[in-house]
Amino acid sequence: MIAAALLLAAAGVEGRTTLGVYQSWAAFRDAAPRRCFAIAAPIGAGAASRWHPFASVLSRFGKDRRGAVFIRMSAAIRPGAAVTLAIGERRFTLSARDSAAWSPDAATDHAIVAAMRGARSMSASSVAASGRPFADTYALAGAATAIDAATLGCAPSSPLP
Repeated sequence: MIAAALLLAAAGVEGRTTLGVYQSWAAFRDAAPRRCFAIAAPIGAGAASRWHPFASVLSRFGKDRRGAVFIRMSAAIRPGAAVTLAIGERRFTLSARDSAAWSPDAATDHAIVAAMRGARSMSASSVAASGRPFADTYALAGAATAIDAATLGCAPSSPLP
């Protein structure tokens, strides 16, 4: 159901190819600029949102060959408030501005993706601009497969259709 909503939202983007839908996650490839990503909608959003929150892992193939973690939160984050990503017993502090949160460096990206592969859910929490704490929760069923599909879909030897 969540992945179906992502497919509908992504269907109208010109040059976007669906690489697959894997339970609560989906993988896509954009033709220009060439990029691939795995994405999911939250199963629970902690704030009423004017936009569509999501979690994503963008496949990068520059010198660092890594998946970059990016999350659009369900609320604008209070300036200076920490964003914590909880995956199982692991906690990660993300960089943030407005409603966006991302991994601060390649080592943290790598650790987050590794933690996602072995957990059932994750939640990103912070304090909204209004001062209320909130958390967005994501199921991780299908995340590993979607991340792998995005990685393979944009590998240097992978031709675009």
